[in-house]
Amino acid sequence: MVNPHPRRRGQRIPRSRATASSAIPSTGRRASFLVFACTIPFAVIVLIWQHAQLMERLEGGGEYSAYVEVEDDDSEDELSWGDSVQQAVDVVKFVAYGSGWLSEKDDDYPIDDDDQVDEDTNSEIDEDTNSANLNSASAPSKINKLLRSASEQAGSIIPYDLSVNHLKLITDAPGKPLTQPLSPHASSASVWEDFLPVVKPTDISFRWRHQAKAGSSTENAAKVAAYRIEARRIGGILLWDSDKIQVDDELPFSSPWPATILPKAGEIIEWRVILWDVENKAHSSIWSKFAVGPAEESDWKGQWIAHPVDMNTFHKDEKKTTECERWKMRRSLPLFRAQLPSQTILPIIENEEDALVSALLVVSGLGSFRVSMDGVPLSASGPIDPPFTDYSKRVMYRGFDVTAFLASEGASENSHAIGISMGSGWWDHRPLSGFAKFDLLPRGPATIVAQLYLTTTKGNIHVVIPTDGSDTAKSAWQVTRGHIRESDLFTGEIVDVGVMSAIEGWDTPTGWSESERWVVPVVYHTDVSPQRRREEIAIRANAMKRTSEKRTTDVNFASPIGKLVPPEIPPILPMEQIAPDEIHDLGSGRWLFDFGKAFSGMLHFDEGLPTPIIPETYPRAHGFKAASEQGDSFITVIYGESLEMTTGDINRVLVAGLGLHDGGPRHVSNEAGAQDNHPCFPEDQDGILSQRDVFVSPKRNSGTERPFSSVRQSHFTTHSFRFAEICCTSEPPAGVRALVYRTAFSEWGTFDSSNVLINGGYELVKNAMVSNMLSVQSDCPHREKLPYGGDLVADSPAAMHMFDMSSFYKKTVQDWLDAQWDNGAYTETSIWQDLNDYAGIGHGAGETVWATAPPVITVRHMQHYGDLEFLAESLPNHIRWLEFLNQYFNRGMEEKGYDEDLRKYDGEGSGLGDWLALRGRDTFLTHTAFYMAAARCVAYIARKVGDEKMTRKSLAQAEIIRKRIASLYLMNGKDDFDFPRGHASHTPGPEMSLFSRIVPGEKRCVVLKNWFKRSGSIWPGDEETLFLKELDESYAQEMVRTGELVKESDGYHMGWSQWQGFNEGIFAIRYALKTLSDMGFHHIALRKAAGFGFGTPEYLMSHNATTMWESWWRSEDVYSRNHPMLGALAEWMPSAVAGVSLYPTTVGGRHVLFWPRFPKSATMLEYASAVQGSPIGDYAIAWRFENLPDDKSEYNSATVKIRIRLLIPPTGIASLRLPLPASKKTKYSISRSTLFPDLATARKESSVKCSKRRKRRLGFPYSWEYGRDKKRWYKLMSSKSIGTPCESFLFSVMPLSAQWSGHADMTHDVLEGKDKILSTGFYDIIINNWQLEQEVEGTGRLGNLPEYSKASYDGGPYCNDSSAFEWNIDDATHII
Repeated sequence: MVNPHPRRRGQRIPRSRATASSAIPSTGRRASFLVFACTIPFAVIVLIWQHAQLMERLEGGGEYSAYVEVEDDDSEDELSWGDSVQQAVDVVKFVAYGSGWLSEKDDDYPIDDDDQVDEDTNSEIDEDTNSANLNSASAPSKINKLLRSASEQAGSIIPYDLSVNHLKLITDAPGKPLTQPLSPHASSASVWEDFLPVVKPTDISFRWRHQAKAGSSTENAAKVAAYRIEARRIGGILLWDSDKIQVDDELPFSSPWPATILPKAGEIIEWRVILWDVENKAHSSIWSKFAVGPAEESDWKGQWIAHPVDMNTFHKDEKKTTECERWKMRRSLPLFRAQLPSQTILPIIENEEDALVSALLVVSGLGSFRVSMDGVPLSASGPIDPPFTDYSKRVMYRGFDVTAFLASEGASENSHAIGISMGSGWWDHRPLSGFAKFDLLPRGPATIVAQLYLTTTKGNIHVVIPTDGSDTAKSAWQVTRGHIRESDLFTGEIVDVGVMSAIEGWDTPTGWSESERWVVPVVYHTDVSPQRRREEIAIRANAMKRTSEKRTTDVNFASPIGKLVPPEIPPILPMEQIAPDEIHDLGSGRWLFDFGKAFSGMLHFDEGLPTPIIPETYPRAHGFKAASEQGDSFITVIYGESLEMTTGDINRVLVAGLGLHDGGPRHVSNEAGAQDNHPCFPEDQDGILSQRDVFVSPKRNSGTERPFSSVRQSHFTTHSFRFAEICCTSEPPAGVRALVYRTAFSEWGTFDSSNVLINGGYELVKNAMVSNMLSVQSDCPHREKLPYGGDLVADSPAAMHMFDMSSFYKKTVQDWLDAQWDNGAYTETSIWQDLNDYAGIGHGAGETVWATAPPVITVRHMQHYGDLEFLAESLPNHIRWLEFLNQYFNRGMEEKGYDEDLRKYDGEGSGLGDWLALRGRDTFLTHTAFYMAAARCVAYIARKVGDEKMTRKSLAQAEIIRKRIASLYLMNGKDDFDFPRGHASHTPGPEMSLFSRIVPGEKRCVVLKNWFKRSGSIWPGDEETLFLKELDESYAQEMVRTGELVKESDGYHMGWSQWQGFNEGIFAIRYALKTLSDMGFHHIALRKAAGFGFGTPEYLMSHNATTMWESWWRSEDVYSRNHPMLGALAEWMPSAVAGVSLYPTTVGGRHVLFWPRFPKSATMLEYASAVQGSPIGDYAIAWRFENLPDDKSEYNSATVKIRIRLLIPPTGIASLRLPLPASKKTKYSISRSTLFPDLATARKESSVKCSKRRKRRLGFPYSWEYGRDKKRWYKLMSSKSIGTPCESFLFSVMPLSAQWSGHADMTHDVLEGKDKILSTGFYDIIINNWQLEQEVEGTGRLGNLPEYSKASYDGGPYCNDSSAFEWNIDDATHII
């Protein structure tokens, strides 16, 4: 029978303290327990105690499930000795209870047997799994089982982060609000997870990561000797056991479910992995969980259904009305519900011979959906669910384990209700066109599909209450208009509080009423076939020619809906809660909340909203004309990332949806009234398409006490903001928090250093990345929200450092495969939007760089995650793209005005190139280099999947293109790698050619030296010019002294620097920084990243940036301030400043390169560290200068010691490369700890210390503020948390925790330039007598570096080996 008191699988029983967990709480009498304890073998106690401690440290099978982060300024939340002793006592008590030697009468703590077996002991499955209950066994079998369970925790290698098809179980989203008021009719059953992975029966691949157990032998943890996977149906029935599989060389990248014993759709499966170390000792993961869903259309009994009125708006009889009028007819958004009668489930639940073991609800909905059962939300997701895809090609569904609702006491006697609330999402948003074009997206009425699987002990599966609108009498489903009047990703949400109150309990059995407002839905239908829709779009894109007359007689013209597929990525979930830093009274009942940094999400009101007031005049964009005319009361929330400089209000222009605005108060970019005649532009937004939520209570609801108190948040929209204005209330709402939403993949990479500016640059990029990961990697989270290929090419290395992007980027490439035209052309965005096709070579192709994103991301995915199946699936599409380029590239370039030998080319032709660079953009070079990259990618992929013929063919083609580029760009004889008529002024010339191995080896050093001749220039930007006009002379003079300004005869000017800041666009940033650091000029790369003034992260932060901007220049009305496009520097920081990156030729992230580079002077940097996650575990590095003099004036000349710490996970391998010394006295030595230290405690202590430092705001120290009264800029000294330096946890390891072997000298190998190969372990490296030096000066901030460009300079230590400069076909790093 189903456990009548279910608890979430993997959930641990909480102690009274919120920050840790314990297997057993401490209660009850001790006498009989102590007598028993003395009889238990001490080894058993120790083994089980170890197990309990490990469960404290591990996340386990469920993502985000093993810790609760608390805000505590002072306490470091360590376990006291008393706590530890008590836990040991509790564990022994647990053995006593489980074995039956003590009963509840001997103590007052009851044990639930099923949870005890499944969770606390991780017991191995018996052959007869139905009898897996300790109380039914004899005493000898009980102790044997406990010993076996304890032995499964004895191994040195701990598996964790279990995933199926790259998807992890997420038990609790870390930012989920704690206060979620439910209807009094709601069930008391609990939801077991926020995300349950669902897979097809024929496509199941298991993966996991692993780490060494604290205190284990380094040698024992070096290799996984064997592994075993066990999978069982919920309820205990074993479905598959791989048996113990010996590992001869290395673990496979994944382990597939065998095709001979496939599970069934509807089953919910628990699984675990057991690993054996070198000594053949085992360690088991805790059980994780996934579900098996429908794979084919025939597996779906449910049909897509819609509100009949909504469906009718896509009938030809309604086509006489405008698109906007039809859209308004579909408001308010619908609610769907179904009743599961008790008579349906009673025969199943009460069948003791074949009892119910699990219930899986599968659902999808367009636009967005949220599901509840018996009044309880089944997940914290919702803003964009399903994820954004071309919904006419494929639509993802979700699976929810609802067993708890059907298994609770009395469940069989009651009916149950399923509720689905809807938002518009990307399917039916307000019909406005700007950067995103609604008419190019598939479109239809809000619609859902669902069915419920009931699985029994014997494996019988029943499908009940499928969505069906064909039979009014028999349909279990109903639909009505709900409380959301409007939901839009660009304009926000309007929530009717009155309706929300009136329909309370609508999704519960006891709140069910057969009101006339509920009607039977209809089946979704259309006359438009997927093929015809695709052809019409392809014709518009010039990807094909029309061959027949356009059909215009469709009766039902809604878009077709694509194939239903299981989730490919985690959902968008609340990942963080942020309390406001400050609250400001703006007058008239308007309150400004400042949350300290920008992100995507929405506000949450823990205590609801207060009663609104009516001001004399509503502030701009806070009015709601329709509500005011009817006497309704309302509260508005406006969101934005920055404040308008002349008014102090939120700058709505910079976050205007679709880029539709009137220029704001200054009307610089657009004239007033620019949007007055825009069809369907919402009223009350005063010419700016604003991020705005409205909560309205109708006049008829005025008698209700505090109607707004039940408001918690909007659901089907996200906003990009740091600031939020709430209007209009007499007092600010209490308990306001911001919820940060993003796709819920794991964060596994970190970086830190002693330099505030470098740290700040990393945070700017990371915050922008987080803001733009809403099921696609978008350019900006407000204006466009679209996935651009060029942004992915530029930023994916940084994203793959920070996060586990394995599922996300696989889904991203699949989006492009869906969008690929029949002629082979890839598009600029993964869903074609007709944005910059003019910049491509025609025939539907996006700009060449942007359109080559799919093969580039595929190669990088292989390097990081090792998914061979993904390579094989995508290779035919990438070959078609290469064949398209072979056919059309040369002709297309000629049509765009590029002559064959570039004699007429003067730079900046048709194309996007190194977008938003401060220099001129060499578009021919980027077009052609990415044609070469497409060929290289095909060669790389073909080699990995064993297609030698295609490997040779595409590799030869790539080399032909490379030689052509090199020939043209060395033609002028200047060796500056520029087009023939160039003057070394365009980007990305030498930096791209050096990084991507386009330059011939023999020319490598001369091109590098000539690059140093480049210099900066004056910048004439509008906002920068206005800034200087409104700046006091004293500030200007100081900025001249610091090099931030140049004073000339006509006044002060800002300028961009070549060597003390950035001038590069989105691609050359990475090429420049990596090339400098890799070729011996890391100190110059550091100067660029840590520079002052225009074109630096410092400049952005000085203007209050918390996210990366779209441009290096300041914009108040055009360019986004939350845009990771320029974020490539964030990958250079961990790889070069700290010194850890994937080895260029590795696959699956198994081999890393530790290559720390140090500054010449400690004034630049004193320490740095980074963690690089990988599919096998975490690699980490930290280095610091030691013995620094007290007098910082000696930081340019002192002799110091450098200490480096390295961490390599079990089965990992690393190459250690150390920089050459400046002094002959320098010595290098290395030691490895014989034991793995307690890194979990070190991480925790380090995190607590860093959190305290951030709360003290030890980061960036000032900002430029605009004094609106005097209309002058002034510098405000006010420190911030962004950029706060923190040292690595690797230096927090307790001395006794690591046991070091003697240091071995490695000086000779370093001087010989040899990499040292390292295996699993914790390493300590010491460099003695390291000589610090003065930094190179150059000729000023806008000047060049003559020290390195003069003829006598040899090019540095890395310019000796020309043969090593050719691109290696296995090198994914330098492929482009």
